[in-house]
Amino acid sequence: MKIPCCFLVSCILLSSVAVSQHWSPATATWYGSPEGDGSDGGACGYGSLVDVKPFRARVGAVSPVLFKGGEGCGACYKVRCLDRSICSRRAVTVIITDECPGGYCSGGRTHFDLSGAAFGRLAVSGDGGQLRNRGEIPVIFRRTPCKYPGRNIAFHVNEGSTNYWLSLLVEFEGGDGDVGSMHISEANSNQWLEMSHVWGANWCIIGGGPLQGPFSVKLTTLSTGKTLSARAVIPRNWAPKGTYTSRLNFNQ
Repeated sequence: MKIPCCFLVSCILLSSVAVSQHWSPATATWYGSPEGDGSDGGACGYGSLVDVKPFRARVGAVSPVLFKGGEGCGACYKVRCLDRSICSRRAVTVIITDECPGGYCSGGRTHFDLSGAAFGRLAVSGDGGQLRNRGEIPVIFRRTPCKYPGRNIAFHVNEGSTNYWLSLLVEFEGGDGDVGSMHISEANSNQWLEMSHVWGANWCIIGGGPLQGPFSVKLTTLSTGKTLSARAVIPRNWAPKGTYTSRLNFNQ
């Protein structure tokens, strides 16, 4: 599937990260192999990123209530199970990379479908297999800041992008992790052009004429409205399927 999207980053830290100390009830299941990392790709469009650190074994699919039509992609949650006879007291941190639209996730329920490895880590040491055998379990969850030590926000130019249609995927966004809006600015311009949310974590812009790089990108988070702008982050000689890393990130 082609991913349309554009993206910017600027450095105006307006409010605290969407962190809640309040735990809310939900349910959880697991998918894939028992010790597996979860989905390959997923409805957020992260592709092979989900198979490598820091995503690896920390990915999760969520019901539409948390997926938010793709705007919940990249958000981080702490999830903990409740049965003290088998559950660890520590929470597992998961990054939203996929959606589970049916089954346990339907009917307006708040549900996490975790990788086999992440689900197993909800149990006390050695009891991961026994917990997985239970299938659906009650859990509690809360938002937590996303942390990518040593990494800054990156923009992946999606396959199919041209000088007239530019599609971007946001990677390694710390703090809130989610995206509420994105804008792009062309070379030698002070004008910010609004991008459209296409699907998952992908945004795009259709130019009225050839788009002129280098491009600056401005990102506003969905949860707290923080804004960050990355100047000239996408070079003049950009290429489809290229990934361009900024010098910025939230919560640094």
